[in-house]
Amino acid sequence: MEESAPRSRRITFGCLVGASQVVGLASVVLTAVWMGHYHGGFAWDGTAKEFNVHPLCMVLGLIFLQGDAILVYRVFQNEPKKVVKVLHGIIHLLALIISIVGMVAVFDFHRTYGIPDMYSLHSWCGMVTLVIFCLQWVLGLLFFLFPVVSSQLRALYLPIHVFSGLVLLVLAIGSSLLGIVEKLLFSIMSTYSKRVPEGILANVLGILLVCFGVLMCYLISKEEYKRPPNPEEESLSIHFKSLTEGSPTSP
Repeated sequence: MEESAPRSRRITFGCLVGASQVVGLASVVLTAVWMGHYHGGFAWDGTAKEFNVHPLCMVLGLIFLQGDAILVYRVFQNEPKKVVKVLHGIIHLLALIISIVGMVAVFDFHRTYGIPDMYSLHSWCGMVTLVIFCLQWVLGLLFFLFPVVSSQLRALYLPIHVFSGLVLLVLAIGSSLLGIVEKLLFSIMSTYSKRVPEGILANVLGILLVCFGVLMCYLISKEEYKRPPNPEEESLSIHFKSLTEGSPTSP
């Protein structure tokens, strides 16, 4: 945070960031416990244990790491912009790789048991999220980390990139909630209404994911927590304002 920012605001910000990390890590741990304790653990052998890799990778990659990748711009406000960009890109790349591993795991499991692919709302939403996530990462690489386009195009794409990041996080959490319900109906449909431990654990996981999303959206969207603009960002802002308001002056 800026040195001039009130101490109470810095403390509140730190507490919210800490809470988001606790909730995010708890979501990953609960997913691992759910798949490990109630469904036999993890393996890469085409069995149900390979399927268990899918939810763990998606919660870790598409939700927790993606959220942290966005949050670095709020946390490291005094670091050089280039350093933060690289960190943002690396965490997103790690999230992308982990998510692809999770997607491969579920398709491999389906192929082994002859289960149809891409028939449920969960699978449709999840695939759309992953495809947009891949596109977002590639465009971010070409527009901002290693820019190969003009400042005008970067200025046009900047608000889209920021908005898409939040949309992707919401989509990932929504897809995961659909997946939790689907898994519970497949696994414990006859006993789910009896409040069995597995059902309670999965419900708590869903609540934690929603809380993580709410905390992230608040931290990312609150104006006073945003990174102070540097000359590069101000230049992009001027370009965007000129393009949208039709200013006759040259960028």
